Amino acid sequence: MQYLISFLEGIVTFISPCLLPMLPIYISYFAGETTDRPRHKALPNAITFVAGFTLVFILLGAFAGTLGGLLTSHKMIVNIITGLIVIIFGLNFTGALNISFLNRTKRSSMEVKKHTLASSFLFGIVFSIGWTPCVGAFLGSALMMASQQGSMAEGILMLFLYSMGLGIPFIL
Repeated sequence: MQYLISFLEGIVTFISPCLLPMLPIYISYFAGETTDRPRHKALPNAITFVAGFTLVFILLGAFAGTLGGLLTSHKMIVNIITGLIVIIFGLNFTGALNISFLNRTKRSSMEVKKHTLASSFLFGIVFSIGWTPCVGAFLGSALMMASQQGSMAEGILMLFLYSMGLGIPFIL
């Protein structure tokens, strides 16, 4: 059941008010801005973008799973602390609580001259790092569940499923 929840959290992240309005920007990046660029390159670019953020989230899942394995003897305390963190992130996300460093956005302007699979992969990595405050409540919940599994393999699987829930809509 927790695997399905992790996948569904990824889908909810995709349709969150923070990410969904940005969808046209991502699609235009994948498809390219000019008409002379073949449209068949959009799918490979979308897949490598998803692979980029999946890599980062899987590494986080591996860390959470390993750390969870070390903390199983203190499971009750860990549950309370991580639950409070998720609640705080959720309150911040809804606007009921304002934690300024979670709401900061750093933007830079640069023009991409040539879209490559490597640039799409790097864009996915930057996305996973840059949008963490926006998706923090859902990602934090998935990481919390991964840490409760108690093994690196299960933590990786949990965050892989979260990434697929977030990534499949991008690919579609």
